[in-house]
Amino acid sequence: MIEQARLRHGTFFDQPIEILSDSELRLELSKKGFTRSLTTEQARNVALLVSRHSGATFSVPGAGKTTEALAIFALRSAAHDKLLVVAPKNAFAAWDEQILECLPNLKESFVRLRKTDKIPHQLLAKPKLSIIGYQQLVRVREHISEFLFSNNVHVFIDESHRIKGLYNLSTQAILSFSHLPVGKLIMSGTPMPQSADDLVPQFNFLFPEVKANADNVVDLFRKVYVRTNKSELNLPDVTRHLIRVEMEPEQDKLYRLLKSEMAREAEKALKENTKFALRRFGRSVTSVLQFVSNPALLAEKPDFKFAEELAETLSHGDGPKIRYVIKRARELTNQGHKVLIWSSFVKNVEYLSLCLQDLGAVFIHGGVDAGSEEDEDTREGKIKRFHDDENTQVMIANPAAASEGISLHKVCHHAIYLDRNFNAAQYLQSEDRIHRLGLEPGQETHIELVECAGTIDETVRIRLELKIDTMAAALDDSELNITPLMVVDEEEPDVGTIDIGDIEALAAHLRED
Repeated sequence: MIEQARLRHGTFFDQPIEILSDSELRLELSKKGFTRSLTTEQARNVALLVSRHSGATFSVPGAGKTTEALAIFALRSAAHDKLLVVAPKNAFAAWDEQILECLPNLKESFVRLRKTDKIPHQLLAKPKLSIIGYQQLVRVREHISEFLFSNNVHVFIDESHRIKGLYNLSTQAILSFSHLPVGKLIMSGTPMPQSADDLVPQFNFLFPEVKANADNVVDLFRKVYVRTNKSELNLPDVTRHLIRVEMEPEQDKLYRLLKSEMAREAEKALKENTKFALRRFGRSVTSVLQFVSNPALLAEKPDFKFAEELAETLSHGDGPKIRYVIKRARELTNQGHKVLIWSSFVKNVEYLSLCLQDLGAVFIHGGVDAGSEEDEDTREGKIKRFHDDENTQVMIANPAAASEGISLHKVCHHAIYLDRNFNAAQYLQSEDRIHRLGLEPGQETHIELVECAGTIDETVRIRLELKIDTMAAALDDSELNITPLMVVDEEEPDVGTIDIGDIEALAAHLRED
């Protein structure tokens, strides 16, 4: 293994030995029993990736990364080679569907490694194809390592931006066996949601022999990644509208109190700059984002410091953002449009569903289980209703639970964001639920971003734009741009990773009068 590592280190900096032509690639895939016809962009990407034993596809959602991955496995693998996929649970079904369409003659399906006590026995059977979730992987990393050591296994990491931070347990598990696969591929449309630091552990998985850091990782990745952007898919542009609403005087008064509290937390977090301090400040940010989104969310906090001021705020009813979203959803549905509403907060998702139940509203958040399409209470059942039932006109979703593995672009072209967080990957992927390959030519997609003027909402928007601009520069993709048009209106969930840049931007906002 040490000798192989030395060889990979030396060859990493060399040019690929050979890149197959389009015709050669398609001929080889046909010989391997690969039946799906690749697009021009997919064939280009696969030809580049198979020239190395490890690589990355960072194509936008809908470009066919799973198809590319299975084509790479077909070309790279020998008769007795295995494939292990690490993926979010909501992506399992997509891999099942794609293997049947791409390699039907293989007559194999993915073995789902889901129960800790059964996984060792499943692996002893040496499955040709297996798939495991990030959280489950942490519990069985030794068994996975043994499986990789004892067999020729290709490991593909789906949504690889989830490999983040050296203290993340999933990251530790994946990096612990990075020297064992015979071939490796990482896949993500949003590989650096925060900064170049996000790319380092992903690169370390692919090439543990090559030293990478935040300063050189972008240049290192340029040798080994491919990307299909939205312009290559000929997708119409997204129209984004910024909707600015004003808080009621009582809400504004309480916001200033919360802002003063958070300012002290920000200065403390910047001074200490520890994981604990960042987490503590993150909780403060969550509370303020909740308050601006919907003041009623703080009513369930028994130790809330400003209970009297909150009661006065709540006596005026729903906050301005909630009022706008409900009103706008009714306007759009009256015009015959289906509407997708996003909020980071579970209580908002459920509350809006109740408010819009006369429009057949369905909701998805982390508490909604996966299951059969025929069961209306499951994630798949709710998606099917939104697709097929003309009386189901609204879906409300949480980006943490629904920004991956859902395609709504055939029936919905209007999305409203009640609130957003600092997670750029979640935001981009949530947009792509209704803006992806398969849209009719000329079909307009409208995104409305609802903000309370002069609040933390503005800081979130600025930070998201900066992060996405940085990712666009790293990926050489000028299409990555989320700056909205300005429109003035007349009238404990996951809020994303908080980094030092976010805190500094918030501190600047908090110092304002």
